[in-house]
Amino acid sequence: MKQWISLQAELGDFQRRRTIYTFTLKMSCAAIVLSVAILLVMLPILQWLGLLPMPMLDAIRLCILLASFIGGIVSAALALLAGCAIHKLAVSHAEFERLSRTDMLSGLLNRRAFTEALEDVRDNASLVIFDLDRFKAINDRHGHASGDAVIVAVSQTLSRVFGSGDVVARLGGEEFGAIVHGRDMAGRIERIESVKALIAEQAIAVDGGMVKITLSAGVADLWSERRKEAAYAAADKALYLAKALGRNRIVHESEWMNNVWHRCSSEEERVAVADHVEQYRYGHRI
Repeated sequence: MKQWISLQAELGDFQRRRTIYTFTLKMSCAAIVLSVAILLVMLPILQWLGLLPMPMLDAIRLCILLASFIGGIVSAALALLAGCAIHKLAVSHAEFERLSRTDMLSGLLNRRAFTEALEDVRDNASLVIFDLDRFKAINDRHGHASGDAVIVAVSQTLSRVFGSGDVVARLGGEEFGAIVHGRDMAGRIERIESVKALIAEQAIAVDGGMVKITLSAGVADLWSERRKEAAYAAADKALYLAKALGRNRIVHESEWMNNVWHRCSSEEERVAVADHVEQYRYGHRI
């Protein structure tokens, strides 16, 4: 019985109040059945000992009535109290889990939740690492409260552009991450470029006036056989190239590899980079 009750508590979604009432009904029915079963076992023993004050049939009827009425009410009350307690614990646990996966300033996922989501990606997606350009200058000139206002505004724009099928997170400081889904890589890049354009056009209210900011991003593609660490490293290198090329720019990892190829000082280095590019183009593990 104890195991059955525990199983019901584990299987139920106790964040919803409807589950409490279903749990209460199940517990009441179980208590009534158990009570009737115990009484039916005890009645023949009492009759054999001569302690049964009425005919057996009347005693059975009375036992069923008392078990249904008294046992049902008592068990229902206890189950309702237990269900409410479990409901509070379930809501508290869900809220704690949400907070542990959420960046409190931006309201986006945090790095931990983003890393978990990244591990679940298989195909037709791109990893994007965004970084705000010259963000430190805003903090130095307008104060950290203004920097926070910029973070919030950028977060809202990212959430608005990327839909429910995508994943957006604040990775820390002025760095953001996104997992953009879609079969067409060109379409994914277009959406990422639209974010860059929206951020550059947006005037953000801060202490002392309005400011504008730009962002740079590195993009790496994801597929089932590719290690997520390799994709993250490629996106990070592409981001550094975007910064080096003047900021306010989106750089795909293929552009970074081509840039490295042109800077190679020997034929051997160029061959190695060319092999790397070919592996990327054909979706092999790199």
